[in-house]
Amino acid sequence: MAREIIMPKAGIDMTEGEIVKWLKKEGDPVEAGEIILEIMTDKTSMEIEAEESGILLKILRHDGETVPIAEVIGYIGEEGEEIVPEEPKVEEPVVQEEPLEKSLTRLEDSYNVIVIGGGPAGYVAAIRAAQHGAKVAIVEKNVFGGTCLNVGCIPTKTYLKNVEIIEGVMMAAERGIVFENTNFKIDMPKVVAHKNSVVRKLTSGVEALLRSNKVDIFKGVAKISKNKDVIVDDSKVIKGDKIILAGGSKVSQIDIPGIENPNILSSDQLLDVTELPETLAVIGGGVIGIEMAQAFSELGSKITVIEMMDRIVPGIDEEASDVLAANLKKKGVKILTSTKITEIKDNKGRVEVITDKGSIIADKALLSVGRRPDLEGIGDVEFELERGKIKVDKFMETSVKGIYAPGDINGIKMLAHVAFRMGEVAADNAVKGNHREIKLHSAPSVVYTLPEVAMVGLTENEAREKYDIRVGRFNFAANGRALASGESSGFVKVIADNKYGEILGVHIVGPAAAEIINQASLLMEMEITVDEVVKTIYGHPTYSEALFEACADVLGEAVHLPKKQK
Repeated sequence: MAREIIMPKAGIDMTEGEIVKWLKKEGDPVEAGEIILEIMTDKTSMEIEAEESGILLKILRHDGETVPIAEVIGYIGEEGEEIVPEEPKVEEPVVQEEPLEKSLTRLEDSYNVIVIGGGPAGYVAAIRAAQHGAKVAIVEKNVFGGTCLNVGCIPTKTYLKNVEIIEGVMMAAERGIVFENTNFKIDMPKVVAHKNSVVRKLTSGVEALLRSNKVDIFKGVAKISKNKDVIVDDSKVIKGDKIILAGGSKVSQIDIPGIENPNILSSDQLLDVTELPETLAVIGGGVIGIEMAQAFSELGSKITVIEMMDRIVPGIDEEASDVLAANLKKKGVKILTSTKITEIKDNKGRVEVITDKGSIIADKALLSVGRRPDLEGIGDVEFELERGKIKVDKFMETSVKGIYAPGDINGIKMLAHVAFRMGEVAADNAVKGNHREIKLHSAPSVVYTLPEVAMVGLTENEAREKYDIRVGRFNFAANGRALASGESSGFVKVIADNKYGEILGVHIVGPAAAEIINQASLLMEMEITVDEVVKTIYGHPTYSEALFEACADVLGEAVHLPKKQK
């Protein structure tokens, strides 16, 4: 029998909801857990997932219509199946049940702050609150450290260090270091084991830090009850004055026929493969996809990157993206941009990715299309959401007073170092009242490829839309340290306001970009102008001199650049 799709009750006080948009048409196949429509109440918007797989047989209520809760809005079933409305159920006498909390184990002590999630935002918030003298509890369902320490920043950088070592060996001969034999092989189980040992040291270190700050640790899945208590594993109740919801994020999925193919791996899964794939298709040319593409390319896999936008890592400066793409192509990485995937098929045990430009057959495919907030901890509380992300104000407080949501869960800037700062701000405000605002204009972003790419502030195109600007640029090919190190690819670009010389953005492709960008962030945070930068004496020879020279070029005063012709 066809199954009903009903207007859900998305909050305690919800009586009706508006259908914003059906994401599927009648006759479309749907998978269990796939998002099929968006709804909105007077306080929040949310995405509705299909409870079962099948065909969307019928849409009864359409976009823009307001529907009472529990009313049938559509049907899912087998293709060609007849729709038979269910008979109305006879109302049973309502038996008053005891409140949920009475059947649970209530902990005696009450906390000043309860933190849900032990990732970068969560554990930093817990420690910060404890430093202020608060009694703090933290709940983590898996391992402390979150995405960054366990399956993100740290594991990928461990792999990329291998790339650095391999490239160093390859360039040794031209530097006069001649190995009798430069052949090597990759022991993937050992690669994975080393990565895991690094992760374990850091995650255990986080837990030790929490204990040293006298933060009480609870393991399990935490959810917030309607009374704003925190319930762990549906069995224990933790009471507190304030809650910091730092649920982090999870891997995003895309709606493509065949995406469930077992040879399609998330970045989490790829980092644990113990057999190197001979060929690897990377679906998504963002930061994670490009980092993993280079890591596995250097280990020996033949890589094809498939990106639907017109360039890889589209969030960075366009010129930086072009230089990065050119370097990857030189190293044998095939990059397909402006390419749309239409279907994925099994091809004799391998995966075939069908695009509007042809097919790519590979042993494995990496699905790398970003991450989305993990809202599991919301529980019974109705928050204001924006496109599936918890909306917060400048104090990191949600629409529900007393509950803060720092880190990936708010989707503002999904970076670990930003989550650290958001966690600090949330803790400060939770303990001492809302007084500290989040400021992110000087937060940098980094792509840890070789060469590294880093940026802070506005891109050149963004700056031109808002300001009258001057742009300075210095190539690492003219930097003594870069030439001596054999790392002369790339540049530093500085974008400054034409009137005052205020630095609006810095973009770096090249050696030590991830380190130099922190200096650029400091310049922006301190509102130091390019005129003030060039009064500073930089050490020589250093990679950082390229930043100095780019600032000087903004003023037309760069000594180590040919004179510009008027």
